[in-house]
Amino acid sequence: VLPTETPQYCFADHKEFNEKLNKGEIPPGSVIVAGQNFGCGSSREQAASCLKGWGLIIVARGIARIFLQNAVNLGLQTVIAPEVEAEVGDELEILPDKVVNKTSGKEFAIVPHAPARQAIIDAGGLIPYARKKLLEERGQAA
Repeated sequence: VLPTETPQYCFADHKEFNEKLNKGEIPPGSVIVAGQNFGCGSSREQAASCLKGWGLIIVARGIARIFLQNAVNLGLQTVIAPEVEAEVGDELEILPDKVVNKTSGKEFAIVPHAPARQAIIDAGGLIPYARKKLLEERGQAA
């Protein structure tokens, strides 16, 4: 299955939300706010790939270990904010050290990723990160 094909099934068990994604009613850069252990049971990279395919950002109270590593490797933007609170339609701002719920006025501390993980996410995933590093070693621009 190609990564370009899987996003359409990302939230198949949440029909209304999935239809909004497929109709383009939810723009890239939209935030999914999740609870503890987000991604638990999703040991294959397709789970993270589906979310990245829509350009979604995941803000969760906690992220399952295997899912998190797959998300990092694919460059899916993930934020761990153990106390985060939000309702559908709230406007969130993600800053380097906190998530601000602009609707409620509340702020939530972020648990930062390890610098190496963040560098991979920022590069767009493990393959673009490795490519960039190899080009830097050769003295070429990325």
